[in-house]
Amino acid sequence: MIKAYAVMEAGGKLEPFEYDPGPLADHDVEIDVEYCGICHSDLSMINNEWGMTKYPFVPGHEVSGKIAAVGKHVSKLKVGDRVGLGWHSSYCNECNTCMEGDHNLCGSAKGTIIGRHGGFADKVRAQAASVVALPDNISSASAGPLFCGGVTVYNPLVQFDIKPTAKVAVIGIGGLGHMALKFLNAWGCEVTAFTSSESKVAQALELGAHNTLSSVDPEALAKAAMSFDLIITTVNVGLDWNAYINTLKPKGRLHFVGAVAEPVKINMFAMMFAQRTISASTVGSPAVIAEMLAFADRHNIEADVEAFDMKDVNAAVDRLENGSPRFRVVLKA
Repeated sequence: MIKAYAVMEAGGKLEPFEYDPGPLADHDVEIDVEYCGICHSDLSMINNEWGMTKYPFVPGHEVSGKIAAVGKHVSKLKVGDRVGLGWHSSYCNECNTCMEGDHNLCGSAKGTIIGRHGGFADKVRAQAASVVALPDNISSASAGPLFCGGVTVYNPLVQFDIKPTAKVAVIGIGGLGHMALKFLNAWGCEVTAFTSSESKVAQALELGAHNTLSSVDPEALAKAAMSFDLIITTVNVGLDWNAYINTLKPKGRLHFVGAVAEPVKINMFAMMFAQRTISASTVGSPAVIAEMLAFADRHNIEADVEAFDMKDVNAAVDRLENGSPRFRVVLKA
């Protein structure tokens, strides 16, 4: 039996829950959970904001731990390996997208917490292809958020071949944004953080920004016209996107990794005449996750985390939903 914490209805509190996972599938592994991050996607699923949650529901898709058991056809991982598991728990491994290495875009990919139980538990299972080994120097305590938030902000650097000489700005210095600043700084870019208050300036510079720019000062935004090759926006609220688009260089890109629910309204002429681009993405493939971990290991990049014991899971969820955590909240199993 797997011991977990589950919600029984939308918006409910997490409570102890046990379930029998059945025999381990031939291509799957079982992970002894050591830490599991809490992501805003977990909150959305707890509250059934996306209309796809099935109850009882065990959240958790930012897992770090050790392999406890392997299926008979698993060869790349062995019992005792330190590993992580992110948003996806399996892929078809047969479609063109998978064969091209873009497993995260597989039409048959299954989410770790969609239609199955996640990592707010002592164990979790997943297809071996979706599980990635941890470098020795990355701590288990901070590793989990790299498998979701970390790869989400790293993936655009790979997909769009961002040069170390690029000038890149980040909107939103929170759970995603703080990791974006760290990765971009180590990548070699000139990094600017859009900040909404003076109190955040020192924090942004500490995290890796070289410059800050007020996001609430129209004059400051106007003066930054034609400045950036790339803007990564991590927020999930609507902003005056045209003001930010005007700060892009010709052929610049505004890239969304934060899920903005409302329609994005843009001035098409500002896009067309400067050949600018708007794009979006979520996580990355296992290959990109492995590359991201190697890069993080080389540059000593870790997520800033605030840890709670698993038994205090409701306090941890409340901290993320209603408090001001220093960027990422994780549960210690």
